[in-house]
Amino acid sequence: MEGMDVDLDPELMQKFSCLGTTDKDVLISEFQRLLGFQLNPAGCAFFLDMTNWNLQAAIGAYYDFESPNVSVPSMSFVEDVTIGEGESIPPDTQFIKTWRIQNSGAEAWPPGVCLKYVGGDQFGHVNMVMVRSLEPQEIADVSVQMCSPSRAGMYQGQWRMCTATGLYYGDVIWVILSVEVGGLLGVTQQLSSFETEFNTQPHRKRSPCPRRGQKEPGPQHLV
Repeated sequence: MEGMDVDLDPELMQKFSCLGTTDKDVLISEFQRLLGFQLNPAGCAFFLDMTNWNLQAAIGAYYDFESPNVSVPSMSFVEDVTIGEGESIPPDTQFIKTWRIQNSGAEAWPPGVCLKYVGGDQFGHVNMVMVRSLEPQEIADVSVQMCSPSRAGMYQGQWRMCTATGLYYGDVIWVILSVEVGGLLGVTQQLSSFETEFNTQPHRKRSPCPRRGQKEPGPQHLV
């Protein structure tokens, strides 16, 4: 099963078992990171609590609990559609980040899956977008409305696919953003967004703007 390799590196486990902290939030964060964000914070807290907040024991309990017969969806990152390498965006600018992903498994995704923010810089208030269920090997684009930070610099954030039951799956999806004064990406996306908003159908002809003194047509009523 994807992401369920139980042959954990003993040295790595020793490092985690010697964290020397009783901070529950830190333990939850480390547990989640070690599992590759497969489990949400509430699930991590459950396993930690049942093992008296012992990280190493909690990981063992997690793998003991997980059935090898459970089918976990598969997802592979294909490419960045927007915000690719070398592209920059001005500060405090709204933009749309789009990734191309694929259901790389042999089964369709279950209903109710979504793409969720899991770490790093968030770039706005949106932390989750619903994603339609993809058939095996189907490819789709997923977009999130974001806003660049107010200061120039390099920023990064991580997103992952998640089932309706809170199970994370597939590749970690990254947002790597270069914020620069004079960046052009925001301008080009705003023009593209304007075109999309007012021309949502692929080949729809838009009515010309009314001339001065000419009234716009009123609403049509069915007879």
